[in-house]
Amino acid sequence: MGVSAKPKSYALRDSMTMLRRNLKHQLRYPSMTIAIVAMPVLMLLLFVFVFGSALGEGIGLAGDLGAYTDYVTPGIILMAVTSGAISTAVSVCTDMTEGIVNRFRTMSISRGAVLTGHVFGNLIQVTVILVIVVGVALAIGFRPEATLVEWLAALGLVLFLAFGLSWISAAMGMGAKTVEAASNAPMPLTFLPFLGSAVVTTDSMPTGLSWFAEYQPFTPINETLRGLLLGTEIGNNAWIALAWCAGLALVGYFWSRSAFNREATR
Repeated sequence: MGVSAKPKSYALRDSMTMLRRNLKHQLRYPSMTIAIVAMPVLMLLLFVFVFGSALGEGIGLAGDLGAYTDYVTPGIILMAVTSGAISTAVSVCTDMTEGIVNRFRTMSISRGAVLTGHVFGNLIQVTVILVIVVGVALAIGFRPEATLVEWLAALGLVLFLAFGLSWISAAMGMGAKTVEAASNAPMPLTFLPFLGSAVVTTDSMPTGLSWFAEYQPFTPINETLRGLLLGTEIGNNAWIALAWCAGLALVGYFWSRSAFNREATR
């Protein structure tokens, strides 16, 4: 018997059940969380203490390691969000390859609850990762000037981004044949912030790369985050960043739902 459409109250209940299931998995198997925390933390330490002086000099911050720490931290925060998306792809692919999704399809549960549980479980995981990364950044010299409202706006922005990337990663996980392929599929997203304004200004790059960096989604998101945390000029970047996040969320949602429904008909 297939899964039928259900009232919203049942869909919400089923989604919460799947969310609890995914959170329990994260607690029982913390290795994935540890791995995706380690990457942005190591990158932060690398860019500040190894490359910080040279890169800072290239963007007019010569001799001021603290100023470069402030500059690079928003980009590392975005990297933490993109790294967290890998977890969604892996968990969705694990469910698909182990056959538990086929069992869910025979049960009277909301069809969308399976993916929704993965996505919101990832948002909670990303929040924990962000707390750790920001804590390390503060410990090594990050000095934001944000008010409470600006901190909340910054958190909202990065979670909006994480929401969109989680849906995209869920679709990638649906299409992957193995867990290893699922973990590699979202990997390019992890490095996109570095091809923007995360570690150096876009006008310091070669012409072709500078054009790409200027118009790719992570640059306006990074500039908005930097403005909220450090008080730099935001301009139109906030609206562009929100538009990119909304676009990523819509594309990811419909892509993942389409992939899930396609698998359900097989």
